[in-house]
Amino acid sequence: MDTATTGAYDDVRPAPRALATEAVHAGRDDLARQGLHAPPIDLSTTYPSYDSRGEAARIDAFATDGADPVGPPVYGRLGNPTVARFETALARLEGTESAVAFASGMAALSAVLLARSATGLRHVVAVRPLYGCSDHLLTAGLLGTEVTWTDPAGITDALRPDTGLVMVESPANPTLAELDLRAIAHACGSVPLLVDNTFATPVLQRPAEQGARLVLHSATKYLGGHGDVLAGVVACDEELAGRLRQIRFATGGVLHPLAGYLLLRGLSTLPVRVRAASASAAELARRLASDPRVSKVHYPRIGGAMIAFEVKGDPHELISRVRLVTPAVSLGSVDTLIQHPASISHRIVDADDRRGAGVSDKLLRLSVGLEDVDDLWADLDQALGERARVPVGAAQARG
Repeated sequence: MDTATTGAYDDVRPAPRALATEAVHAGRDDLARQGLHAPPIDLSTTYPSYDSRGEAARIDAFATDGADPVGPPVYGRLGNPTVARFETALARLEGTESAVAFASGMAALSAVLLARSATGLRHVVAVRPLYGCSDHLLTAGLLGTEVTWTDPAGITDALRPDTGLVMVESPANPTLAELDLRAIAHACGSVPLLVDNTFATPVLQRPAEQGARLVLHSATKYLGGHGDVLAGVVACDEELAGRLRQIRFATGGVLHPLAGYLLLRGLSTLPVRVRAASASAAELARRLASDPRVSKVHYPRIGGAMIAFEVKGDPHELISRVRLVTPAVSLGSVDTLIQHPASISHRIVDADDRRGAGVSDKLLRLSVGLEDVDDLWADLDQALGERARVPVGAAQARG
């Protein structure tokens, strides 16, 4: 019954609304007119068409600029109505013209790199740390790109005539280092800035408002929010979106409709989940910072549900002792996850580069979920091991 096309099915955008309202209603604006309440799932891979001339014209138009075909869907690799709903909603939340969804966050980043390389702009300027697989994709040149790693102050000097992209992540994975996105966008000049906004989500920051032209999400994380969907998405202007759709069509990195449905459902609770988990994370960060078994705590100024901390003892022992917290990769789920970046998410990054970016062998990354904060602390407290005992004489001497 879904009359949505594979593109912008509702030409009339509503007046600006609060983020919490957009999270619930964006991508669903046409449902009431169809007599529906829950968004339908369109699992079709192909669609009947009795107008082959019209279909040919629409495919020709797509080949020209990558715009969503106007009219009924054609083929699953070209677009899907359920996925289009998620794309519409995410673009609204990030404040961009468009969004293009992919099978994973790495598929989304790969499409961006391929789109820029196709125009002869193979050079990328990037700031560490990035997610480990993003780092590896750039460093290894697997897609024919060349990367120059620099600090934020060196971005302008690192630009070349063939620079097609500047990439940053803020807060960064896994150190939670924060960057001045507006200043970086200025330093990029006419070169598009891509910001990985996976950790912050549009609840905490909207990089497009600070000058980023592309906003990347591993939608597997907070956008889905329940650890049951693998996806990526790029929010951007329509010109770049057209190129990304063409790359997606050619390479086949499409998002499954069921995943699109789960993501749209996840967006409706995104602000509530992020704010609740952030409140618990702030409290856990405070307790960890005052604990003598912890040497350093990293927690972003903008808040959020991610904490990175370095222990004085063996981080692997802590991983082995948690019982309520789940020792697992990924993040952004309703349950709390912990992992050792140097062993897993950033293992693929050269050890010297990894440590140079602040990812020490003692660092642990905690993704705080929706459990009670005192229960989480009780588990972390026992996993940290016994507190060092101070000899009685030493305590009296200090007194």
